[in-house]
Amino acid sequence: MAEGIARSLGHDAASAGTHPADSVSSNALKVLESRGVSTEGLHPKLVDDIDWQSFDMVISMGCGVSCPMIRIDQDWALEDPVGQPLDVFETCANTIEDNIKKISN
Repeated sequence: MAEGIARSLGHDAASAGTHPADSVSSNALKVLESRGVSTEGLHPKLVDDIDWQSFDMVISMGCGVSCPMIRIDQDWALEDPVGQPLDVFETCANTIEDNIKKISN
C-alpha cells in the first residue's frame, strides 16, 4: 500500500519486504482502489532487489523486521495488516498516507 499511496502523492517510491508474498493482498488492493490509487504494476518485491541507495529516504514500516545492511531513515512501527479484516488495512493506509504527507511538507 505504501508504494501506491506514495506514488499517488507524487513521490517516486518502491516497496519491498524481507519475505514477500506471491501476490499483493486482496484487501490492500481493495483499499487502494477505493481511494482511487492506481494498483497497476504493484507486486511483492524482495528488499534485495531494490536499489535503496537511489532513494532520498528509506522508511521501514516496522512489522518487526530489521535490515542491518540497509540505511533506515524512519521506522513507522506499523503492524502488518496481512490476514486482518479490511478495516485494519484502511487504518494502516490512513497512517501511511498521514506519515507521507508529514514528510512531504
